[in-house]
Amino acid sequence: MPATLSDPPAEAVPAARQRLARLHDTLRSRICLLDYPPGLKLSETALAAEFGVSRTPLRRVLARLEDEGLVRAVQGVGTLVTDLDLAELAQVYRLRKDLALLQVALDPVAPTSELVARVTALGLRAQALKSAPSAREFMLLDRDMFLTLLDTTANAPLQQMSERLYFRTARIWLQQVTASRIDLMQEIEIYVREVADILAALRLGDLDAVGHLRRGHISLSFARLEK
Repeated sequence: MPATLSDPPAEAVPAARQRLARLHDTLRSRICLLDYPPGLKLSETALAAEFGVSRTPLRRVLARLEDEGLVRAVQGVGTLVTDLDLAELAQVYRLRKDLALLQVALDPVAPTSELVARVTALGLRAQALKSAPSAREFMLLDRDMFLTLLDTTANAPLQQMSERLYFRTARIWLQQVTASRIDLMQEIEIYVREVADILAALRLGDLDAVGHLRRGHISLSFARLEK
């Protein structure tokens, strides 16, 4: 069908989608890093002004975040950042454990030298945290590791589900560290060892080992959260 005068240029559509994706990722990151703590009311006016967008695309992004369980729209109040209770958290963690194995079983992608290099760089970041511990930097490291290892599967629905659940639970760990309920240095030491083991498995091309290492890490992380 030929374009009409009201149609946007073809090249504008991908650009607009990219802007919305960046806006979504930025807001999601702020929620998961507790820049937007649970219960905070998000101002559409302030966000639209900050990012230079109209209310319509902003509301589409907020609707996506609501679908992901990170915010909720309350009639007569506005959009609030959500929180998770322990029961729901336990259910999500159990599912994430199984998804860690599925990621290396469904449409697996053999580790490339580029992937190994990315994980090597992440390992160096983990080592650096030992001398300069930071809960925020730890969270950013874990996020980047998670997103990097998603490249071990070409199954798009699995990637989307895994990503959604990861970001749904990520901030809980940071909340506990901030409240001094979790030993940050102990977590860093554990993480350094895990990254080293994953890197060794990737260099051998053993994705099955990668999946089991990730599953074990998720399981033990939740056990420490419960404790």
